[in-house]
Amino acid sequence: MKPITDPKVQAAYDAFPADARASAIILRDLIFQVAKDIPKVGTLTETLKWGQPSYLTATSKSGTTLRIGATKTGGCAIYAHCATNVISTYADTFPDLDQIEGNRAVHFKHSQDIVPDRIKLLIRHALTYHL
Repeated sequence: MKPITDPKVQAAYDAFPADARASAIILRDLIFQVAKDIPKVGTLTETLKWGQPSYLTATSKSGTTLRIGATKTGGCAIYAHCATNVISTYADTFPDLDQIEGNRAVHFKHSQDIVPDRIKLLIRHALTYHL
């Protein structure tokens, strides 16, 4: 697991409810794993956007931002920019397998709801969106 170096990002994760935090950390780890496996993505920038941990391909500009946030209904979600087709492509590829929020998010009530191989495809699409 890559350590969180930005105290504001760490504070955002610390503020998540425990169940959401566990899922959020899994998603964070998957984002860094996928980025590491795609050299063209380069180094990710981990920051806050709208108070949520966010992951940008600021150096390579290869992708679109991913965010991780706690949801109002419990659990957490991974968000992609709603003007992209990242979420809709994922939903079309894996119909009825996850809780999809329009074209902006995939929600996870519990950490065991995260299927790494599926979510890695969403992450890969987001991180390489502009390639």
